[in-house]
Amino acid sequence: MDLAAQDDRIYLLVGDLGFGVVEPFMQKFPDRFLNAGVAEQNMTGVAAGIALTGKIVFTYSIANFPILRCLEQIRNDVCYHKANVKIVSIGGGFSYGALGMSHHATEDLAILRALPEMTVIAPGDPFEAQAATRAAAEHDGPCYLRLGRAGEPLVHASKVSFRIGKAIRVREGDALTLISTGAMLRTAVDVADALTARAIPARVLSMHTLKPLDTDAILAAAQETRAIVTIEEHSIAGGLGGAVAECLAESRERVPFKRLGIPASFSAPPGTQEYLRDLCGLSPNSILRSLEPLLETVHASS
Repeated sequence: MDLAAQDDRIYLLVGDLGFGVVEPFMQKFPDRFLNAGVAEQNMTGVAAGIALTGKIVFTYSIANFPILRCLEQIRNDVCYHKANVKIVSIGGGFSYGALGMSHHATEDLAILRALPEMTVIAPGDPFEAQAATRAAAEHDGPCYLRLGRAGEPLVHASKVSFRIGKAIRVREGDALTLISTGAMLRTAVDVADALTARAIPARVLSMHTLKPLDTDAILAAAQETRAIVTIEEHSIAGGLGGAVAECLAESRERVPFKRLGIPASFSAPPGTQEYLRDLCGLSPNSILRSLEPLLETVHASS
C-alpha cells in the first residue's frame, strides 16, 4: 500500500484468495487491482501483459497456486520477456501443513531458481519480509517472493539493511556456519545459541536470496569456520543446500558440509507446521542431534 501510494505503476492481481488482507488495496486503488478468480494461468498472463506496458505487477496467492499451477506462463510470458512481475506466494514450506501435500510448498525454490531471469527471495522474518517487498518492487525484472503464513517471530531487533543477493550475518562464530533461508531463521538462531552455550560459537547467515546467491558469504564461511550446515523448510533436492553445494564444489574450498531439509518425497500425513518440521528433523533439538557427528569433526580440527 505504501509503495502503491508512491508509485502509480504498481498493480496487484490475486487468484481469489487473500480476502481480509487485500480489500484495503482494492478500495484505495480500484483501477490497479484485479481478482482473476481461480485461474492462476490467466492471472499470470494478464500480469505479464500489464507489466509489458511499463507497470510493476504483484501477483498473490497461497502455496503452490501462483507458481506451480501456472509455471508455463511464468516461464514463457514473464521470464522470457523479462516482465516486471513479482510473484508472491504465502505459505512457504509447511505453513499450510494441515491442508495436505497440495498445499505444501516444498519444491518451489528449486523450480523457480532454475528459471532464467528469475530472482528468488525467501525472507527470514517480518523485518526481512518488509525490506524484501520494497527491494522486489525496485528490482527491474521477474521476482519470486516466498513468505510464511503470518505470525512468524521477529528475529532481528530492528529493520535490516537488505540487498538482493547479499546474505545477512545474524550471529558471529568461528566453529561452524549455519545458513538458513526463509522462516527457518528463528530455528537456526536457536540452534546457534544452544551450540554457543556449549562453547561452540556458530555463525548464522540469513540467505534470504537464493538467486542470485551470495557466494562471497559462503566462501568466507568456508575459509573462516570449520563446517557449513544449510537449514531449509524445502526439499533437500535443489534448494538452499543444493545451491550452496554447487558453490562449494566449484570452489577450491574444502570444508565439512551438511544439508538439512525435507526429504525428497511427499509428506504423507497432514499436520501442523511444527509437527511436520519435527517429523522431518527440522526442530532445534532434532537438528542438534543430527549435528553431533559433524561437531566431532569440528572439535577434531580445532
